[in-house]
Amino acid sequence: MALTQFAPRRALRAARILAKDPDDLPQVFTIIESLSFDTLQRVHDRMQKTETGRRMLANKPDIVDRLADRAALAKLPEGTLGRAYLEFVTRENISAEGIRAAGDKGMTHEHPVAPELEWVHARMRDTHDLWHAAVGYHGDVLGETALLGFTFAQTWNPAIALILAIGLGKTIGVAPEARKTIVDGFRRGKKAAWLPGEEWESMLELPVAEVRRRLNLDSVPVYTPIRSAELRAA
Repeated sequence: MALTQFAPRRALRAARILAKDPDDLPQVFTIIESLSFDTLQRVHDRMQKTETGRRMLANKPDIVDRLADRAALAKLPEGTLGRAYLEFVTRENISAEGIRAAGDKGMTHEHPVAPELEWVHARMRDTHDLWHAAVGYHGDVLGETALLGFTFAQTWNPAIALILAIGLGKTIGVAPEARKTIVDGFRRGKKAAWLPGEEWESMLELPVAEVRRRLNLDSVPVYTPIRSAELRAA
């Protein structure tokens, strides 16, 4: 049986730090490591029910190899998912390698992921910014929180619920429309196809509009981004 990820005190310590500094990404991964319960096992078991999921679990593709090759992504036609992802990470000044490094920094390994779930854990982390590109939220605090609402609807991960609550508390006092945007993210997550089981490598060259149709995603949301500097000022 897989180890259950549950260390509430460590999760709450990380939550307090994250509430003060929404840009402290390692704290996000500490919360996820500490409070996910059996989420990874549930994701793994659901992937086992589809041919695509079983193939990925067997082959364990490392999508970071594809996402880190910016030269190859830049050669893709404009309007493809790969180009949308490249534009997102360039605009937000982040990288797939950087997200992986932050994840490693945030993992304390006091409650390690079971070996059979390590790839699932990495896959959820490494495809997060592809979800941004496909679902349509920016990398600002409100956009991240709305995507967390989407992710919670897809995975019912208690750790995501805690981070979502922090984001909601930070943004709702700054922007009146924040709650509506976040709730809409949850609604979209319930309506969409199940993104953890998608073979993203096969969609990088597809038009992002086609990807959104395939995944049953609504049109790109319109909202006013909230940056962490604005939260500090407030």
